[in-house]
Amino acid sequence: MAQPPLPPPTSTIPPFVGLIVRILTFICLLISLIIIATNTEKSIDEDDNEDKTKFNDFYAYRYLISTVIIGMAYTLLQSAFSIFFVATGNRFGGEGFSLFDFYGDKFISYFLATGAAASFGMTEEFKRLAGSDNKFLNTSNAAASLCLIGFIFAAVSSIFSSYNLPKRA
Repeated sequence: MAQPPLPPPTSTIPPFVGLIVRILTFICLLISLIIIATNTEKSIDEDDNEDKTKFNDFYAYRYLISTVIIGMAYTLLQSAFSIFFVATGNRFGGEGFSLFDFYGDKFISYFLATGAAASFGMTEEFKRLAGSDNKFLNTSNAAASLCLIGFIFAAVSSIFSSYNLPKRA
């Protein structure tokens, strides 16, 4: 007698794993924000005037800080929803909310990637002109690197949220 076929295995991720990934995303973005916001360089011109260079003097670094702040706000919101899910076992907003998770995670992850890429591109162009030993540029690269790591964690969250989409027949 033939046995009925087994249903395909479902891929589920334990809720606490998703929460840990979101917390790691938030930590990377927070450190990136602190690094880029405190990044300054003082220089003295020929007339002994002191000039201070800050992140907000450059559009790419302003874009990086904007993407990091928006990414942190979204990650904090999603972390609260993840804590609710871990604590109660029920998804906030039901199954329909999983679409918000999915598309929101996709958008934020790629948004973070563009912030990191813009900052990397500008920093490399300045390094070509100013030399590679510039502390301001190296610090900006560190902030962009942490944003890129945050993108990787957000992309992992995006993959996890795809597993939570409602199954269609």
